[in-house]
Amino acid sequence: MRKSTKCAKFGCLILLAMTALPISLLAQHGGKAEPLRVEFKSGTNSATLTGKVKDQEEAEYSFVAKKGQKLTVKLNSTPRQSSVFNLVAPENADLGMEFDANWSYSGVLPKTGEYLITIARPTSDPGTSNYRLTITIR
Repeated sequence: MRKSTKCAKFGCLILLAMTALPISLLAQHGGKAEPLRVEFKSGTNSATLTGKVKDQEEAEYSFVAKKGQKLTVKLNSTPRQSSVFNLVAPENADLGMEFDANWSYSGVLPKTGEYLITIARPTSDPGTSNYRLTITIR
């Protein structure tokens, strides 16, 4: 009986090692990153961010805003219109956006909380898009 308990423990250790290795590799090489927090400089109501997305990559930005504030988002990219964005409000509140692929947005915010902007290329073809994202809150 003692021998089978040792074997069972050894088997559990092997199984644990086999499942832990892929999880640690995922965390080190390509796990989903947290969105970059947008902080507005003191005395300003706007932030401009630049970056690039390649192939099927996405860039994510988050910021905190209050209900009733006016938000303006503008996305410019090179090549022209090679990046699009999606904007998600706290608790998925309706922003009145018609499409998930946008180059600009202007509207009054329906909720206080954290908003998320995701930038991606609107095609599955290989390529790179350089973008400039401007977020203004009044």
